Parts: sequence; structure tokens; C-alpha cells
Amino acid sequence: MTATGRTRTFRLGRPVLLRPIFAHLRRGPADPTHRQLGDIWLRATRTPVGAALLKVVVSGETVAARAWGDGAVWALDQLPRLLGEADHVDGFAPRPEHPTLVEAHRRFADYRVGRTDAVFESLAPACLEQVVTGSEAYSAFRLLVREFGEPAPGPTADAASAAYGMRLPPTAQDWAKIPSWRFLAAGVEERRSRPLVRSAVRAPALERTLRTDCLSADRALRSLPGIGPWTSAEVRQRAHGDADAWSIGDYHVGKAISWALTGEALDDDATEEILQPYRGHRFRVQMLLTLAGLRPPRRGPRMTLPTHTPRATRGRS
Repeated sequence: MTATGRTRTFRLGRPVLLRPIFAHLRRGPADPTHRQLGDIWLRATRTPVGAALLKVVVSGETVAARAWGDGAVWALDQLPRLLGEADHVDGFAPRPEHPTLVEAHRRFADYRVGRTDAVFESLAPACLEQVVTGSEAYSAFRLLVREFGEPAPGPTADAASAAYGMRLPPTAQDWAKIPSWRFLAAGVEERRSRPLVRSAVRAPALERTLRTDCLSADRALRSLPGIGPWTSAEVRQRAHGDADAWSIGDYHVGKAISWALTGEALDDDATEEILQPYRGHRFRVQMLLTLAGLRPPRRGPRMTLPTHTPRATRGRS
């Protein structure tokens, strides 16, 4: 592998909406595995053949990419799938009684659901995000990646590079070896670390779900202790490109979807009923409404932050 990496340029035959795909993969603005600098997006990942750092720039239908590391060729070959080429929009049509969705689809008709083809890489942060606020989960992920990950390949040691300081997520084996007290020091209590560690042992089997249909992948994920509908959906959205895997069980998402489509912030059961006409594309609906900025005003109390972990205790001192 040369110091300049490998490059590739191709056209996808449609305008590529890069930001929604990469922003959905990034765990907060300080995520050391994903970075945006202007029109440039960078992603540090572990491929089936080795580590890779991927740099992507899009101009209309043209994609220019550079990759470093043993997994560079794999990452470049997989990039069209990451950008949504495997996503099929056939059968999706916003209904007239949902004018907000009609308008969102008109504005973002080129959005496609991308897929990383990296199951455990999506599962680990999703476990950290269970039943906590985004800021807590992002902080924990950042701290653990910096401590137990490793520098990404490419120019990540060059202070002048856009990729300076980027890191690879820990391997499944490394996640499994993290002591409970190190999770606690990052603010992750046992109810979130336990399913992550247990799932890490099953990582090879989880990757094989990429060769099954999305319903089978959902069943396989939810067969793991501590992995419920929400966590499974978060993984399938990213790893499998499942356009139907809406974030059921999320504290905000169901209310936001129902409010955007009906004017009322309703519970998940009601939202499921509202989304029935869009079965097969329910995550697409979620993303289109999110891209359009349609969410109910937040008037209620915010979720209380934890006070029992070592990290929370240090924050009060």
C-alpha cells in the first residue's frame, strides 16, 4: 500500500446525498471514526480483509474516493453499496394524506439508504446508546475508541491532514476484553456493557446475517440477550441497509414521525399503525422526515442524566 493510498472515481447515475448517509453513521461530532471537513467525509473502519481509512468527496453524480490500509480495495469496491446503490425505492410513494412526506420526498428524492456491510461495527455503539441520551452515548463511544481502538491507516499521524487523529473502532475481541470498570469509567453501566460483550463473542455469526434477508437478520440479532427491537433496527439501518427498520422504541422518533404525518405526537403503537402503508420503507420515511427537519416542539422535561457512574461522579466534583 502506497502512502498516497488507492483512488477511484465513478458516477452513480444520480445525485448522491452523502451527508445523510455519513451523518447517520457518525456517533456525534467528535466521533474519532468518522469526520466531516467541508465536502469531505472520512470513515475509519475494519473490513473483512483489514483496516481501512476511506475519504469520499461527491460532486453531483460523481464520487471521488481514496482509501488507505489493507482493506483499501475492499472499501473502494464496497463504496457504491455504502452510498445506497443496493437500495431499491420501487413501491415507495408518499400518500396524499401525508403532504409533509410528499414534500420531503420531493426535496430529497435522491436519498438512498446506504449499508456498511459491517454488523458488529454497528452493534457495539448501538449497545452503548441503549436507554441513555445521545450525548452520554457519544461520549462513552469516543472515550472507549480512543482507549481501546488504534490509529487508522493513512495520514492520521500528520497534523496537517484532514484525517489527523482518526482511530479504528476496537475489534470484537478487544470489546470483549474491556474490563467492567473501564466501561464504568466511560459512564457505561452493566446493563449496556453486558450485551455488547456477549454479542462480541458471536461477531462472526452476526456478519453472516448480511447474506440473509432483513427479517432473518432481525431474528438473529434479537436472539442475543439484551438486544431488542430498537437495537436491532439501529444495526440493520446501517449494516444491512434495511429501508424498513425504523427506530421503534426510541424516546423521540415515534413521536416525531406521528407528529409530522398527523400533527399529533403519539406512542409507538399508534406510529406503527400510521406507518403500515409504507411497510418496506418505514426507515426511509423516518429519514426523509428527519432530513426535512420535521419534529415536534420539545416542551416536556429533558431526560435526566445519570449520577451513579464514576464518570458522572467526577463530573460533579
